Amino acid sequence: MKFETELIKGKLIKRYKRFLADVELENGEVVTAHCANSGSMLSVKEAGATVWLSPSNNPKRKLKFTWEIVEVDGHNVGINTGHPNKIVEEAILAGQIKELTGYANLRREVKYGQNSRIDVLLEDDDKPKCYVEVKNVTLRRGDNADFPDAVTSRGAKHLRELGDMVEEGHRSVMFYLVQRPDCTVMDIARDIDPAYDEELKNALKRGVEVICYQCDVTPEEISITTPVPVAFL
Repeated sequence: MKFETELIKGKLIKRYKRFLADVELENGEVVTAHCANSGSMLSVKEAGATVWLSPSNNPKRKLKFTWEIVEVDGHNVGINTGHPNKIVEEAILAGQIKELTGYANLRREVKYGQNSRIDVLLEDDDKPKCYVEVKNVTLRRGDNADFPDAVTSRGAKHLRELGDMVEEGHRSVMFYLVQRPDCTVMDIARDIDPAYDEELKNALKRGVEVICYQCDVTPEEISITTPVPVAFL
């Protein structure tokens, strides 16, 4: 996924009220940027970190900038949770996700379950539908990519609905997208959300599959690179 505009470099002052971040640009100007991430952003919101913002020319927007990337320990991390679906879609269409090849049609944001929308729906006349739920992973502890970074009742609901689709005869996939390049294994942050961990165990028993890939993140583009081993499989 290529960024539509040239990103602007700055230093993070603070992230606050979940969706706001104050950033000092290289010219000394301080701006407030939209933070498109509802999680705790544990490990990726340290004051003084180098960040990149995307500017908007939309005069109706209250905030001109959106926070896209933060540098942590010399590695870029994509923090915008609005991008993972597009990143995964592009990778599937390009044949980069070997586990999700061989489908004739791809649709996004299709209604299913209990008032939900599946991130990616893959369809083919010769096989069952494949429901793909995408989760953004930014938390790194040790060498692990851990999910979630905050309690997510919505994420638990999605796992139950994926299990329901399996029982209806379809294929369901929980896709963890690690928007950073520096993790060697993916695991669940059980200490942060034990209920999500239990729901995932139930989903696995019901036949839900798990896939995890990491990304190369630059101020020009974010692209899927290699699979990440999953500790609980």
